[in-house]
Amino acid sequence: MAFEHGGPSALAHFDPAGLLDALSTGIIVLDAQLCAIYANVAAQDVLAFSLNQARGRPFTDFLHDADGLKAHLRRALDTGVGLTDRELTVRPAAAPRESRTLDVTITPIEGQITGTHLLLELADATQRQRISRENDLLARLDGSRLMIRQLAHEIKNPLGGLRGAAQLLERELPAAALKEYTQVIIGEADRLAALVDSIAGPGKAPQRSLVNVHEICEHVYRLLRAEAGAEVVIDRDYDPSLPNAWLDGNQIIQALLNVMRNALQALGGRGRVVLRTRALSNVIIASVRHRLAASVQVEDDGPGVPEELRSSLFYPLVTGRPDGTGLGLAVAQQLVCRNGGLIEFDTEPGRTVFTLLLPLAGPA
Repeated sequence: MAFEHGGPSALAHFDPAGLLDALSTGIIVLDAQLCAIYANVAAQDVLAFSLNQARGRPFTDFLHDADGLKAHLRRALDTGVGLTDRELTVRPAAAPRESRTLDVTITPIEGQITGTHLLLELADATQRQRISRENDLLARLDGSRLMIRQLAHEIKNPLGGLRGAAQLLERELPAAALKEYTQVIIGEADRLAALVDSIAGPGKAPQRSLVNVHEICEHVYRLLRAEAGAEVVIDRDYDPSLPNAWLDGNQIIQALLNVMRNALQALGGRGRVVLRTRALSNVIIASVRHRLAASVQVEDDGPGVPEELRSSLFYPLVTGRPDGTGLGLAVAQQLVCRNGGLIEFDTEPGRTVFTLLLPLAGPA
């Protein structure tokens, strides 16, 4: 009997465990007590656990908020029927703040001697979910931006007429004291026009040049250090390997300034903010793959973004503060988008992280 590619001798050196370790899909085998007896490299990486540490302990001990997965495992053991759950969110115990979104397939395996085991297939859907969320955000922002620009045009026309009429009236007034009232009208018309321009978003195209992202961060840090107050700590955690980026430095300064100021206001005068940079490789931003990108994170330990604001946080006039304008984050998102990037956020009580994803490559 002949075998291709080396014949029987090649088959004798075949290593099934090595083949499983080469898969990008996580593979875990659990016994009837839900203890892991095998896990390939991909499974250990995505769930941040070691097989040596996991032996003899229930697999779910290495996960936070794993009640849903545990119920699936028990059901598969009791019924002997496999199941699949898409986009199941789990948090590794070793990295509780880093949630994972997984497509999980559970298959019972019956053995005559060893009894029932469970085979888990874990496909990391975090990237797919993030891309879907980004596309949804960009689509909603585009629709909102178009509507706002049309509304801004309709508002500015009567404002211009109001201002012109006030100027004509001012020339005809006999007493200088009465001109104070026309100046109020003109001043308020100008203020509303500026507000409408802010809502409509920045109209200037990016003036790109090679900039140092850390110089931008330091500039924003110096501007806001005085505003922070004595009971607010601002820490910096920079990645020294981060290269220069081809961006509009002034626009990114304004965007980061808005995000940092939002974090400081969320603290209410007391707390901690971390300004962090990281270099990322093979990142997809707004459906475009970038070989290298910068991640600029602003993390605070405030109360978090209210649930009712999370889906519309980057819309103009959306704010959780009584004295807020709701323009800071909307303008920041538009400025970053103009530079080919995107702002994302992750929030929970005690930890909110805004991430500015910025492509580093220059023009083609």
